[in-house]
Amino acid sequence: MKITNQPDRSQWATLLQRPAQNFRQLEDGVSTIMESVRDGGDATIRELTNRFDGVDVLASKVAVSDLKQEKETLSDELLTAIKVAAENIERFHRSQIQEPVKVATMPGVTCWRKSVGIEKVGLYVPGGTAPLFSTVLMLAIPARLAGCKEIILCSPPGKDGKIHPATLAAADFCGVTEVFTVGGAQAIAAMTYGTGTIPRVDKLFGPGNAYVTVAKQLAVAEGLAIDMPAGPSEVLVCADKNATPAFVAADLLSQAEHGADSQVVLVCFSQQQAEAIVAEVETQLTALPRRKMAAQSIANSLAVVIDNEATATDLINAYAPEHLILSMDDALEFSEGIINAGSVFLGHLTAESMGDYASGTNHTLPTYGYARQYSGVSLDSFVKKITYQQVTRKGLENLGPHVITMARAEGLEAHALAVEKRMSK
Repeated sequence: MKITNQPDRSQWATLLQRPAQNFRQLEDGVSTIMESVRDGGDATIRELTNRFDGVDVLASKVAVSDLKQEKETLSDELLTAIKVAAENIERFHRSQIQEPVKVATMPGVTCWRKSVGIEKVGLYVPGGTAPLFSTVLMLAIPARLAGCKEIILCSPPGKDGKIHPATLAAADFCGVTEVFTVGGAQAIAAMTYGTGTIPRVDKLFGPGNAYVTVAKQLAVAEGLAIDMPAGPSEVLVCADKNATPAFVAADLLSQAEHGADSQVVLVCFSQQQAEAIVAEVETQLTALPRRKMAAQSIANSLAVVIDNEATATDLINAYAPEHLILSMDDALEFSEGIINAGSVFLGHLTAESMGDYASGTNHTLPTYGYARQYSGVSLDSFVKKITYQQVTRKGLENLGPHVITMARAEGLEAHALAVEKRMSK
């Protein structure tokens, strides 16, 4: 892990550059998959699952009885952990429900806005190198709270031809409507077009590899919405002199083990502190089951030594991390200057893993610098907000003349007449 001391601001853009993502070279292949699913439906899904996952899944739909049965295979300890996480996630997201507030913009004119759940949502839950059953909680719980009528989940099969039991248990626990054993770009295609068995949805959610990311982008051209653009997972840790190197190193490695293309960044305030943390990273790395993957990520990551907090704040905002851990005594105060981050973890004891699993916040967050303009998934992601207005006779008298004036100034006579004819009555 390379240490850079006091880099000039002119170097920041190059220094903080993410691993390159060349999605264009994947578009032709993913487009072919999308088109084949559109034309071939369920038969094509079965063929592609056989080709890419190496298993023959006769029926992609998972029976409700199977969800219940798989739930019983999990340990009581894991089921309890899932329950605690689900309760925290629900408590936090339920607080985001907004009741309509009626506003009298002037006498006789009332306006308000109402949240309505998106009717059909599609959740993609990866299952490749790690079964991310926690993602089911993060997506299905706010979808249910938002009032989505259909919550469709797709996840790839393991070598036994089945979705991981913890993913199925989480789906049953959260009220997912239907579950299908299909992964990769073909899963996104299935939810984009519908296959006969798998329904077409209105909006797609969830992380995935580069093929899934490209498929989601192509789905937008087919009239679907997506949660956000996505890239590899990332974390930036800002550590002060009192940060514990073992804690910081573990935080860095917790993101590095996601994949070889994940990026971790360390920001601290002395060369000595940076060296101590990097040494601890190397020590902990040797004991990780996924050390080969994590080592590739660490090799592409960096540590930056900054001489003051104001400069550190600017560098963090320039990077716009998905996860930002402030392992600092004055973390809350320091965080006031942060304007670009997906989720912030405050203080020496707040591991990023807490938010990944069970603190209550959502772990589906903007990566690759998109935290400059995107928020993480929330209850708002699953609703549309419809505005209403109601005008009384008094409102017509008060506002009507102004609307007529503006309409005629724009040359839209029918707009003016729509008000004028009401006023004349």
